[in-house]
Amino acid sequence: MKIAIVTGANRGLGRNAALALARRGVDLVITYRSNAAEADAVVQEVAALGRTAVALPLDVGATAGFAGFTDDVRRVLKGTWDRDTFDFLVNNAGIGIHSSFADTTEEVFDEQMAVHFKGVFFLTQALLPVIADGGRILNVSSGLARFAGPGYAAYGSMKGAVEVLTRYLAKELGPRGITVNVIAPGPVETDFGGGVVRDNADVNAALAAQIALGRVGVPDDIGGVVASLLSDDNAWITGQRIEASGGMLL
Repeated sequence: MKIAIVTGANRGLGRNAALALARRGVDLVITYRSNAAEADAVVQEVAALGRTAVALPLDVGATAGFAGFTDDVRRVLKGTWDRDTFDFLVNNAGIGIHSSFADTTEEVFDEQMAVHFKGVFFLTQALLPVIADGGRILNVSSGLARFAGPGYAAYGSMKGAVEVLTRYLAKELGPRGITVNVIAPGPVETDFGGGVVRDNADVNAALAAQIALGRVGVPDDIGGVVASLLSDDNAWITGQRIEASGGMLL
């Protein structure tokens, strides 16, 4: 039996990834920043699939809380599964802030850095002693690290940093048999960034016209990829960027 931690799994792609993992027999620790009711609903959905999930609060933009979160993980692992380690870490949690380069304030920049890069770096570091040898780490980037979308200079840059970090982690954790990869979703119909891709028909159509498969993504397009990358079938893949965008801007 495998156990995964998925950050930001109370909604959107994180929720979908958690449910996809549960369908493949994986138990879960999911995190949420503020909406406990959403997280509890995901726990119940996982239970309906015959698996066990525990929800823990976590602000990935506040490194001061990482030591306490790691203690909580150890406690939950022991109390729920009689385990000292978990197997998979999915660094998914993120925020969507649309701001042109000229208008991006230092405050906005620092907020995005704290969540999208510093948080990934130091949360992974904090949890490293609790990840089982032979485990998996999957970071979440964005297609915007490869192609440019106006208004996402800071966000895309942070995600580019995560992609470089992924290769370094794969190199350093290889001796423990831990694989580290990064998935880069393209445009997906979620509430990310205010739900613009989902709710604005003109934006949706304009993006779809740039995608080889002729439509923007939906959460189910991503969750299955996450679960697949964490499976034993992909144990020989590490240090790689996998874009799940339907073939955007090829």
